[in-house]
Amino acid sequence: MKFYFGILLILGVFCSCDKQSSPSLEGTWQLISATSTEKDSTFSTFNSKVKMIKIINGSHFAFLSHDITGAKDSTRAAYTAGGGTYTLKDSLYTENLEYFSDPQWENHKFEFVVKIQNDTLVQKGVEKLEKLGIDRIIVEKYVRVK
Repeated sequence: MKFYFGILLILGVFCSCDKQSSPSLEGTWQLISATSTEKDSTFSTFNSKVKMIKIINGSHFAFLSHDITGAKDSTRAAYTAGGGTYTLKDSLYTENLEYFSDPQWENHKFEFVVKIQNDTLVQKGVEKLEKLGIDRIIVEKYVRVK
């Protein structure tokens, strides 16, 4: 009887341990800063006149960016959108861009290292499109939209 009580006690202690789970990548995120490094130069690519969100579910991501200045001429207002599937293995986040405002970016894969701390997501990786002459390191910082 003591043996069974001991087993139950050990199982109870094991099951009651505080299990740390990493914050989920899934959700809606708003871009709060962005930088790009090309060759030896790093510069901000964040535009405070544009609002961007990224939405991530179990298998897909989408991002939407639009002008928030109230521009009357919609042909001059900044707007981009894109999305596709993604994979996440540990901190390696890979976007398979299937849709984008500029079709030349479609059907490309982009790999990032992601880190989530509290309600902040930092995404760092390389954007490389040889035919467009793009080869840069980007760092984007998002805050979770509640």
